[in-house]
Amino acid sequence: MHHQRHHFQLPDEIHYLNGAYMSPLMKSVEEAGIEGMRQKRNPSVITPADFFEESKTVRARFAQIINSKPEQIAIIPSVSYGLASAIRNLGVDTGHTAIVVGDEFPSDYYAVEAWCRDNDKRMQIIKAPETTEHRGERWNQAILESINADTAVVVLSSIHWTDGTRFDLKAIGQRCREVNARFIVDGTQSVGVMPVDVAAFHIDALICAGYKWLLGPYSIGVAYYGEYFDHGRPIEEAWVNRSNAVNFSALTQYAEEYTPAAGRYNAGEYGNFILIPMLSASLKQILEWDVANINAYCSSLTQPLAAWLRDNEYVVEDDQYRSPHIMGVGMPPSMDMDVVIRELQERKIFVSRRGKAIRVSAHVYNTQKDIDVLKDALSALRKSS
Repeated sequence: MHHQRHHFQLPDEIHYLNGAYMSPLMKSVEEAGIEGMRQKRNPSVITPADFFEESKTVRARFAQIINSKPEQIAIIPSVSYGLASAIRNLGVDTGHTAIVVGDEFPSDYYAVEAWCRDNDKRMQIIKAPETTEHRGERWNQAILESINADTAVVVLSSIHWTDGTRFDLKAIGQRCREVNARFIVDGTQSVGVMPVDVAAFHIDALICAGYKWLLGPYSIGVAYYGEYFDHGRPIEEAWVNRSNAVNFSALTQYAEEYTPAAGRYNAGEYGNFILIPMLSASLKQILEWDVANINAYCSSLTQPLAAWLRDNEYVVEDDQYRSPHIMGVGMPPSMDMDVVIRELQERKIFVSRRGKAIRVSAHVYNTQKDIDVLKDALSALRKSS
């Protein structure tokens, strides 16, 4: 796979290595949103089917990406919304401990913390090892060793959002299955660029924002809810999630039944005439590229970069536990982070700052030139520090 920069409208002088913050929109996704606005300006062309059909396409496309059935997919406005649906439907009669990792994304942490507080459970935080030597391996081992018969649920991001550390979802999911604990994953920072198989990994719920690696717009996402959640209660009683919603002439013949499976967890007004077509277009393109090809392309950029960084005394996670698209780069002690960020910005290199490290995140719109410009900047900074 070659770079796909022509699908985007990033200026040539911009070196955007910050997809973990927010992805740029593809031209096709932008056009889908504009077409949606055109449709809404004349509501006479909007039919009852338009509330549902494109959303079905989104659910089917996302299901294909994660190896699920479309009926197990819901449309959500945010990760916090999707997590709330899953966590409020956890059983409270099995296990007394909820496990999260250290420095987890706030939405994930807050959801677990509230559930523990409301249900007299204990939250166990598995922090990253303080050493940089074999850090990812040791962190994964600590997570696995913490899961036992007292574990009610494990909630974690598929990779760590600050530095791209990979978590062994398959091993963690298997361990959860062995002790009958639920496994809830925030896939926002990897789904769409790394293979995630909810069946093979024994994931009970997978929650994803749409505006990062799914290349979609802000304020919409998708979530997988496995069979464990098929009969749960949603966090809102939206008419569109009832079994008779498609029959507009009979809406006041109130139905007790929800849309089957994960359909009950769709957000109200989920059939957004602007955002849904945009997300549908981005998922279509991801499927055409294929996640494995995206993964390989990102690796082709970051693998040599990681080796170069290590050779120049920067700190990078072991390759086995480093995601191909997000990389935390620890600075040598002599380097001033304020100076680093200022220099990168002056060279129009966009990354994220995370403590004494920068987070470099690449995608198919990046080219070797972006990597070379970053290396030139870091070389100059290293010599001047």
